[in-house]
Amino acid sequence: MKNFIFISPGFPGNYENFCIALKANGINVLGIGDTPYDSLSPALRSSLTEYYRVENMEDYDAMFRAVAFLSFHHGKIDWLESNNEYWLMQDAQLREDFHITTGLMPKDMALIKYKSQMKEGYKKAGIPTARHHLVSDLKSAASFIRQVGYPVIVKPDSGVGASDTWKIRNDQDLKSFFCNVPSVPYIMEEFVPGEICSYDAIVNSKGRVLFETGNISPISIMDCVNEHDTIHFYIVDQLAQDLRECGRACLKAFRVRSRFVHLEFFRLTKDHDYLGKKGQIIGLEVNMRPSGGPTPDMINFAYSTNCYQHYADMMVYDRLRHKSRSTPCFCAFVGRWRDVPYTHSHTEILCAFKEQLKAAEELPEILAHGMGNYIYLAKLENQEDIDEFFRYTLEVQTPDSDKTSLEEAALQHKPDIKKTN
Repeated sequence: MKNFIFISPGFPGNYENFCIALKANGINVLGIGDTPYDSLSPALRSSLTEYYRVENMEDYDAMFRAVAFLSFHHGKIDWLESNNEYWLMQDAQLREDFHITTGLMPKDMALIKYKSQMKEGYKKAGIPTARHHLVSDLKSAASFIRQVGYPVIVKPDSGVGASDTWKIRNDQDLKSFFCNVPSVPYIMEEFVPGEICSYDAIVNSKGRVLFETGNISPISIMDCVNEHDTIHFYIVDQLAQDLRECGRACLKAFRVRSRFVHLEFFRLTKDHDYLGKKGQIIGLEVNMRPSGGPTPDMINFAYSTNCYQHYADMMVYDRLRHKSRSTPCFCAFVGRWRDVPYTHSHTEILCAFKEQLKAAEELPEILAHGMGNYIYLAKLENQEDIDEFFRYTLEVQTPDSDKTSLEEAALQHKPDIKKTN
């Protein structure tokens, strides 16, 4: 029996489904995490042959000892994965140290962890990207801005998600950034007027696509996280052909093997002098792990499938053994903030969309920062249904009128501060 070490199987909560699917495929699943064993769900506990708890997953020596213990007791480790952006570098180091050759190694990480180096991969794939500048000092940053104009986006060159990201609109913002800039390397990019879209795929050991889909975010996740904008996006029923072609070109350029990946792009919403015409696909970021939050579950709802099982099939058999036969549709996500006076209450949403809702719940604070305090997932048939779902759930009351548009609401409820740590 082959051994699979799954790092942090209990967090995020939906990742236990990867372990359950691997166990169903006859794999000996071994877990390492900082969650107490008794706090793991019964379903996860039953899928794990053994679980090794560490006090601090940031402590590499402790993680090394955990892998050594499991290896000593269960024999050769065939796979080690977390599917979590935060642990990708540590996963790679553990693989190298224990001669686990079925995943990314430390030498592979620069191209997929540093946003500045990702641009080389996009270039190889023939996909344009925003012009950029590696932040060093105010003078050189100002020179770059004279070339591309305001606004510019500044974020850690190696970072997770949209946190600790600045949108610099003028000279005052620029000076404020340099008064507070952390010591980690930052990248500055020209602002791209575009809708964010993704290419999500499960790819086997030969680089062949076994499953693919994508999502569209009408509003930047960066603004949602850092400026408290409303959060909404949706899984598409089918990929646009140009996005499929760009996604597959990136799989080749970044040499993706045996992974569930989330590749991000812009689609220009207007002509851009440097980047191209409206509708052009622009490279944003590559993520060598599944899209975050409930996105895997949304994929399952939209396609009436089980992408966790697809992942396990890919890892064990290098092909899919469990396929969906139904017609795909859409699945939409809405995240609402506790302090925003929405027109329609939680109860009204439950009544209005009782046939379409797949989930409606309050999130713990550790997850709410990036997703909203309350989330709603709805399976919808067409674009008109998506638009109505977004309109109804995100409409906001104002003192001057009973209702306001989503765009007006976003402006009225943005805090003055431009950055949240």
